Amino acid sequence: MIIVMRQGASKREIEAVEQEIRRYGYTPHPIVGVERTVIGAIGDDRGKERLQALETTDGVERVIRILKPYKLAGRELHKEKSRVEVAPGVVFGGKRIPVVAGPCSVEGLDMICATAEAVKAGGATVLRGGAYKPRSSPYAFQGLAEDGLKMLAEARARTGLPIDTEVMSETLVEKVAQYADIIQIGARNMQNFDLLKVVGQTRKPVLLKRGLASTIAEWLMAAEYIMSQGNPNVILCERGIRTFETATRNTLDLSAVTVLKRETHLPVVVDPSHGTGVAEYVADMALAGIAAGADGIMIEVHPNPHEAWSDGAQSLTPARFAETVAKMRAVATAVGREI
Repeated sequence: MIIVMRQGASKREIEAVEQEIRRYGYTPHPIVGVERTVIGAIGDDRGKERLQALETTDGVERVIRILKPYKLAGRELHKEKSRVEVAPGVVFGGKRIPVVAGPCSVEGLDMICATAEAVKAGGATVLRGGAYKPRSSPYAFQGLAEDGLKMLAEARARTGLPIDTEVMSETLVEKVAQYADIIQIGARNMQNFDLLKVVGQTRKPVLLKRGLASTIAEWLMAAEYIMSQGNPNVILCERGIRTFETATRNTLDLSAVTVLKRETHLPVVVDPSHGTGVAEYVADMALAGIAAGADGIMIEVHPNPHEAWSDGAQSLTPARFAETVAKMRAVATAVGREI
């Protein structure tokens, strides 16, 4: 439910309404606007009739039922587009489009630091790299674990780039949060609800990748799990879904970007590397993502893709990455954005 306060409602009246919301077993989520305050009451829908009675409370203009199941992630409660700041000057959801770049896996200190310096020179604003890797085969490289996190932190210290890295289980959230500027939830864990709840308690920015076969509604409900724990700093990432097509690794659903712009206030990143799985296609899809309205682009970059320990086929060299960013800047300018 949404409780719309009257214009000029006092602080005391607002606090009284919040207290009543809590008394009914709901959690209040106030949003202070220029003219009035709106309070979202989030909780079990079975008690919504009691909330309707708040219309008789001092300072309340009206009570509106939220129709979408994703109450915090949807636009009914939060009309303005959200901006998620991951480091000073690096914001997802603003006019400037951050570029997240780096290897699929951290393979060593020299490698990750050299890659970080290269992608920064090429136009990246965030460094990505996996320290813990979810792999289809139990015999494939699984990542360097905490050693990889330490290497990412050293790369950040040398370049100033904030880091994005994935967490795979609830037991690792605290450790990953100590190092990461953005905690990434991979596609395979999009509906790992226990993990989403724990990540939601960190208050760190979270990059939530779409599941391999998830609908947009399911994706937004996964974001709702994170936000319901008190963490509003969610960034959505379209990384392709599984279809019958075999020419690409996945099918990059660029229509999701425009749908999300109407369904949610959360920023949306496009990952053309996982979306296509083919390095030759990455640049074109990155440009298309910006044209569609993406709030960020994530690209895998490796100094020697043919020697990469994972995802070499979809990784760009630093030189090709720099060329791609130059083209992205032109498209961003054309649609009134910046890189």
